[in-house]
Amino acid sequence: MRRRNLLAATAGLAAVPLLAPGTAHADPDGRRRVRTGFTALADDDYALLAGQRVGVIANPTAVTPDLRHEVDVMAESGAVDLVAVFGPEHGFRGTSQAGEGEDYFIDPKTGLPVYNAYNDKDKLARYFGELALDTVVFDIQDVGSRFYTYIWTMYLAMEAAARNDMSFVVLDRPNPVTGRDAEGPILHEEVASFVGLKAISQRHGMTVGELARLFNAEFLPESVGRSVDLTVVRMTGWKRRMRYEETGLPWVAPSPNMPTTTTARLYPGTCLFEATQLSEGRGTTQPFQVIGAPGIDHRWQAALTAADLPGVEFREAYFKPVFSKWQGATCGGVEVQITDHDVFDPIRTALAMIIVQRREFPQYGWREGDTVPWIDKLTGSDQVRTDIEAGADVDTVIAGWRDELADFRDIRRDHLLYR
Repeated sequence: MRRRNLLAATAGLAAVPLLAPGTAHADPDGRRRVRTGFTALADDDYALLAGQRVGVIANPTAVTPDLRHEVDVMAESGAVDLVAVFGPEHGFRGTSQAGEGEDYFIDPKTGLPVYNAYNDKDKLARYFGELALDTVVFDIQDVGSRFYTYIWTMYLAMEAAARNDMSFVVLDRPNPVTGRDAEGPILHEEVASFVGLKAISQRHGMTVGELARLFNAEFLPESVGRSVDLTVVRMTGWKRRMRYEETGLPWVAPSPNMPTTTTARLYPGTCLFEATQLSEGRGTTQPFQVIGAPGIDHRWQAALTAADLPGVEFREAYFKPVFSKWQGATCGGVEVQITDHDVFDPIRTALAMIIVQRREFPQYGWREGDTVPWIDKLTGSDQVRTDIEAGADVDTVIAGWRDELADFRDIRRDHLLYR
């Protein structure tokens, strides 16, 4: 990946306001709790939004610490001129499965119109203009992976806001898989899709606020010709090393197949099984944690255990998905158990799983029927696929993206808010 003009990008950041909340509070036992961007906004009586027509992009994760939805709270306050709500993949209230949004409806609780914001930048620009919005607010819990589509809804909304000369506000939330360094391959433009629109790494190690800063400086000037008027409302109390359980915040499943924080930690790696003929656990109670297919047996678990991958163990597992791949069929495979979060590498683990599976059970290859192989879209280029097909080991596959990752880490560093 070519290096970008970092000086220009850094200079542009000076114009991006950062609304910082007050000091983080602690539980009675003294444990520090994280305060989200919304808490800062509300504590300031929504002054940032005063006198503006506001649209909100949100889903069920946009909750206060006492589990009230922020749109409900803002609507009840009377302090914000809420005009409309926009739902991403799975919808504002979370009623849709993967690859779907919610159709237009009037929210019965607030009376607000709710529009489908899933994967259509032209539609978003039209909605924003027709509604004469002044400001668009984004608050959705991300899970730290390039192919989780909420960050691309944010990117397209930033483009639409820039085209309409509107302001864009991001209410920041923790990255649940920690904000440690970026990992994995970088997306190449030729395989861009809604599971990866721009050149970031597979596990980006950033919050949505930090990503918004990167998008605004690095990508919007190319796609729109200018940056958007961006404000990131920062968290307090969050450290990059934190596991989500240490934040003191409630966990609300960001999507139907992301039920737990463990799922989120596995997802940057085991989501790659979407691109294979194996079930990635959709249709079970352990999506992205149980992986398998009919005819796979104990040999896969034994070979993976012998590989001695850091921070993880594998249990021989059998399951029957109630929907998605291999619906109704008994699948054999493994359950992935994280044993040490500090050394566990989900991308290395998943690549090793794929390489070993193809050796032990070669009847199962890549998912069929895609014009561009789905594995290329998920990993960002054909490099991972062609290396694996050529018989490369995990270290060789990882070496194939090392230089591009180093370039991205350089770019990423200038947009971090929490150090």
